[in-house]
Amino acid sequence: MKTRPPIRTVTRALQITAMATFSVTTVAQTYPARPVRIIVPQSAGGSTDFAARTVAQKLTESMKETFVVDNRPGAGSLNGTEAVAKAPPDGHTLLAVAASFTINPSLHKNLPFDPVRDFAPVTQIATLPHLLVVHPSLPVTSVKALVAMAKTKPGEINYATSGIATSTHLAAEQFMHLTGTRMTNVPYKGGAPSLVAMLSGECQVNFAAISTALPQVRNKKLRALAVTSAKRSVAVPEYPTIAQAGVSGYEHNSWIGMLAPAKTPPAVIERLNAEIARIVQLRDIKSLLLHEGLESAGNPTADFARIIVTEVAKWKTLVQAAGIKAR
Repeated sequence: MKTRPPIRTVTRALQITAMATFSVTTVAQTYPARPVRIIVPQSAGGSTDFAARTVAQKLTESMKETFVVDNRPGAGSLNGTEAVAKAPPDGHTLLAVAASFTINPSLHKNLPFDPVRDFAPVTQIATLPHLLVVHPSLPVTSVKALVAMAKTKPGEINYATSGIATSTHLAAEQFMHLTGTRMTNVPYKGGAPSLVAMLSGECQVNFAAISTALPQVRNKKLRALAVTSAKRSVAVPEYPTIAQAGVSGYEHNSWIGMLAPAKTPPAVIERLNAEIARIVQLRDIKSLLLHEGLESAGNPTADFARIIVTEVAKWKTLVQAAGIKAR
């Protein structure tokens, strides 16, 4: 015959549960207690900075406390990222990062932080598909034609990137890895110089940001072939994905996300997730982001966490296979 637990034990258990529930609710209701810093580990003016400032303004309005962006460039975004990893886990210091956050572990052996262990994912703010473009002098009008030409002329086609181990570089490396082709990387100091090289004909291929490439495509100074994302882009739905165009398994999607230091209270993470997800789906914000080539995200915390883990492993494999070294 089973014996029931003493009434005192049951009562105590209920009290503990009630206290825990009260504690979580209290934390969520009292956060934020003071101004919140959103550290952007890049210079002002880029896509990550733009997205962070857009969200910060709306968070300030809805959460009745100041959210301020603090640009901390340096060491390939490592300085600002490390600062957040070591910040108090109370939700008053956040990190806005690009997809390079998951690439850095493959390039640096002694990172001062672990991208999985030292951070609590909040949500992705936006995704940034790239647009595969070619110079009009290259006689190809499809992805299959580009692959065929690259195979007949290994190493003769130059592709422009915004630097070694950047998102544009890895987009091209993944393309070559899956198609068995070889083109020559010509790295520049940023997306703007790489686009200038394309317009001059110095390079023939680029996996460029949609916001920078699209005006040149519409002016017929560049030819677009496909987008790098898994699904067609909202910004340019007329172009197929690279996978749809014949490169099975290809997917490269840059993103901008918000993180907090590890051990930040779950109630704070949940509140930030809900607020940011709501903000990026507002009609005016979606339009504002899309104008910059950014597609609103706002996914659940668990989904963002899985993306980080998956991409850290994915880029490690590709970086090793391609022999890419940080400069």
